[in-house]
Amino acid sequence: MSLDCEAPVVKLEQEIEELKKKAAGSGADLGKEIASLEKKLLSLKQEVYSKLTPWEQVQLARHPQRPLMSDYIRLAFSEFIELHGDRLFGDDPSLIGGFAMIDKHRVMLLGFNKGGSVEEKVKANFGMAHPEGYRKALRLVKLAEKYGIPVVSLIDTPAAYPGAAAEARGQAEAIGHCIMEMTSVEVPLIAIITGEGGSGGALGIAVADTVMMLSNAIYSVIPPEGCAAILWKDSNKAPVAAEALKITAKSLLELRVIDQIIPEPLGGAHRDHAATAAALKAALVTSLASLKRISRGKLAGRRLDKLAAMGRFK
Repeated sequence: MSLDCEAPVVKLEQEIEELKKKAAGSGADLGKEIASLEKKLLSLKQEVYSKLTPWEQVQLARHPQRPLMSDYIRLAFSEFIELHGDRLFGDDPSLIGGFAMIDKHRVMLLGFNKGGSVEEKVKANFGMAHPEGYRKALRLVKLAEKYGIPVVSLIDTPAAYPGAAAEARGQAEAIGHCIMEMTSVEVPLIAIITGEGGSGGALGIAVADTVMMLSNAIYSVIPPEGCAAILWKDSNKAPVAAEALKITAKSLLELRVIDQIIPEPLGGAHRDHAATAAALKAALVTSLASLKRISRGKLAGRRLDKLAAMGRFK
């Protein structure tokens, strides 16, 4: 999958690959030609990816090859021990969590599981959590508070699941209760939007002392298609809605909704999982070290002040 704006990049990459194969097969010395094209490719990538529209960034945030929760667990964390169940209804595979290590820090790791294969996606409900997922998350947050362990949330979900069964089990209450309780937790909370940060589904575990976003991630109250369908009765106006919603990392940093942007590899996170995970890990370790210096008694008050300051404009 590639975006329309990526067409010249993809074409040039194919030309370079064909030249490399030709050089390997014939033994011809095509090093200068390949080097020249690679230099041209770098310049072209910088030009293309510096001018992405909000709608194109939405497409990058949803890219099927974008790193998943399982990739970050494998590449950025170690010693992950998954914990299951909300102790009320059951276990939700859409929202997973457990103890983990990152560098020298023990954390409680929460995150949405979108699944890789078709079977995994269906089982994980495409990363759309049920009420038991949020109740499990809150149980783990409280467990982390008991042991004085920071909580890290990796967020990549279209939204909370809007099905009848989820509503019957108290979806809105579960999310609201999670948000309320996380405002007063006395351990460091860090949230990173890695792909889609969709609606209350994302906000349910995104209340944090530090909120970061990958540079091509999105964070919004509603998907652009839904906004367009409501405002213009036409989902084809999603690109216009994406612009108006201010859902990109750059816009949200300017609005002080988030605290930091984590740069992705040139072309997007899907092009280099390892480099993306390394950048996420470095930002996370730095933030953990900073927040751990704040006393437990001051964390909740500081967090509430930060939330209360949002939306104030001169």
